[in-house]
Amino acid sequence: MNNFTRNTLILTTGLIAGITLAIGIGVHAERGSNGVKTIPIEDIRSLSEVFGKIKDNYVEDVTDKELLENAIRGMMTGLDPHSTYLDKEAFKELRVGTSGEFGGLGIVVGMEDGFVKVISPIDDTPASRAGIKAGDLIIRLDKKPVKGMSLDDAVKIMRGRPGTEIELLIVREGADKPLTYHVTRDKIRVKSVKSKTLEKGFGYVRVSQFQERSSSDLKKAISKLKKDNNGKLNGIVLDLRNNPGGLLDSAVEISDIFITKGGIVSVKGREEGSKIVHSATPADMLDGAPIVVLVNGGSASASEIVAGALQDHKRAIVMGSKTFGKGSVQTVVPLGNNTAIKLTTARYYTPSGRSIQAKGIDPDIIIRDVKLTENDKKNIEQIKEVDLHGHLENEKNKAKKGDKGKKEDNGKKLLSEDYALYEALNLLKGLYLVSQR
Repeated sequence: MNNFTRNTLILTTGLIAGITLAIGIGVHAERGSNGVKTIPIEDIRSLSEVFGKIKDNYVEDVTDKELLENAIRGMMTGLDPHSTYLDKEAFKELRVGTSGEFGGLGIVVGMEDGFVKVISPIDDTPASRAGIKAGDLIIRLDKKPVKGMSLDDAVKIMRGRPGTEIELLIVREGADKPLTYHVTRDKIRVKSVKSKTLEKGFGYVRVSQFQERSSSDLKKAISKLKKDNNGKLNGIVLDLRNNPGGLLDSAVEISDIFITKGGIVSVKGREEGSKIVHSATPADMLDGAPIVVLVNGGSASASEIVAGALQDHKRAIVMGSKTFGKGSVQTVVPLGNNTAIKLTTARYYTPSGRSIQAKGIDPDIIIRDVKLTENDKKNIEQIKEVDLHGHLENEKNKAKKGDKGKKEDNGKKLLSEDYALYEALNLLKGLYLVSQR
């Protein structure tokens, strides 16, 4: 038995309106004793017969290249939702997709029941600004039915020149009828890491995708948060909501920022001895300060690797709703003529051995992504003496003009804008207080 090794790309996410995020790794495939995979002669004869019948009898002329590419597409799409054939254009886009800049709508998509399913809209893109949500099913693109299209064909329709518009007809859970969206294509520039101080000593880091520079950007963000908080953080909220995944290496590196020992993720194919374990290195950039990880149904793949690793190591509390559940690995194998196939080659497992394929990560604390009504906010907020008009100041701690109620105002703003983050911050402060006792 001989093995062959190639420089290929290993994927942990779906198509981003035609762009796939990937990472380099060697691929090994088993061959026969003569080094060549054999196909039964009967199957070759059947394929050749179908090929000839189409060439002789199809209503229109069709080239050999078209037939062969369609045959490859059929083989790939018949396997699972993530295996596919990449033509020259798609393969070229894949190789530059991890730079964080590309054209399109800014949504990560897959196939479900013959329709295009939105895995996640990407932050600050046309899709997210238009109101496209994770879990939406796209049933028409520019009035063309999606049913019967391949994922690649649907993605090609969604791609286009920046400034051009596309109409999407969407079915959304809970909506009485399909929803129509008009989205203007744009060049997508994704800044994968954003951060801010929520309250003194407590930071917030948003990772929207796992790109080549994400781990280094996260380290810089944490360093800046420390500097802004007199050199110390009491804890952070790590926001992975609607993060569709990205580079496996990036997910491992980001997990390693907080985990000091043990496994982070293991990848295992069907062959014996194919298991690869990615392990942590010593050092925790937060020195053990508490972490709350926010997730939802749009958190997929590499996001689930990070959430699962931190959860299994009891390094963080995972809060939100069940994640997407993509626990398979796709390897991109280059073919001749600048094309490639993206093939599901392995599953990944959390440090405790959990497979999240089609299951997802169950959060430790369930918080739905909801928007509070004014009545909800009033029920949560309680009137205090300081809220009453004309109240007396505390003589020992009079607030400076302009500073009164500033902390409360920040909390009310967070409550209004992002209830899940509001609850995550409250939990984070509680974890910190307990750790100090």
